[in-house]
Amino acid sequence: MKLSVCGKGGSGKSTIVALIANEMQQRGRQVLVVDSDESNPGLYRMLGLDKRPVPLIELVGGKKNVFRAISGKLGSVPNILKQEEIPVADILPRYIVGRNGIKLVCVGKILQSLEGCACPMGALSREFLKRLSLKEGEVAIVDMEAGIEHFGRGVDTSIDSVLIVVEPSLDSLELAEKINSLAIEVGIDKVSAVLNKVPSEKLAVKLRDELSKKKVSIIGSINYQTEIFQASLEGLPIYKSKVPEEVGKIVDSLLSPELR
Repeated sequence: MKLSVCGKGGSGKSTIVALIANEMQQRGRQVLVVDSDESNPGLYRMLGLDKRPVPLIELVGGKKNVFRAISGKLGSVPNILKQEEIPVADILPRYIVGRNGIKLVCVGKILQSLEGCACPMGALSREFLKRLSLKEGEVAIVDMEAGIEHFGRGVDTSIDSVLIVVEPSLDSLELAEKINSLAIEVGIDKVSAVLNKVPSEKLAVKLRDELSKKKVSIIGSINYQTEIFQASLEGLPIYKSKVPEEVGKIVDSLLSPELR
């Protein structure tokens, strides 16, 4: 299964990715986390890793060569980008780091002013995910960039399931409705949402009602967790904080036949 986690900026996508990845790993899955967010730097810390892997974009010598590499016009394209299928085992060690059944690859980051847009990273994400080949028991969880531009770039065209992270705000609700419709447009029929950072059950009920009106399916709700915010502030692994029981129910739904 290739699972895309997306939503509004600041809604907690990376936190949800880390929580789901650890829960999947505890259930015996081999998890590949794909960091496709060109701005958020801290996912590797949330996963309990000491460092971020070398970005895949360096395989082709940086942003300027991405489109040439994809089109086959770059003479020295690495073998992995020439393959029709890329098994996880074929990813070179410097481009992948991991621990205990969880591995991380990073597509690329914006590193300095005036370096240009993130379109090359989006194109590389699309091509990598399209070629990524998973074995039985392997799961890929993609931490998408904030918003919906990745749909415009076609990054989601090889995704099996979309999980929308919704925080308590009108912008987040409206974006969830848009993501739901865009996912359906590209042929993804396994789309669901999880509520995050919810301070009360009363507000959770209101969010559920609003998403129901927008025909967005909800598979879970995670209350505001002080321990998780503290871990994020201190740069500690998310799984070492008090993990909400609701994460298990969310993963149950993601692994059910209807969403697999």
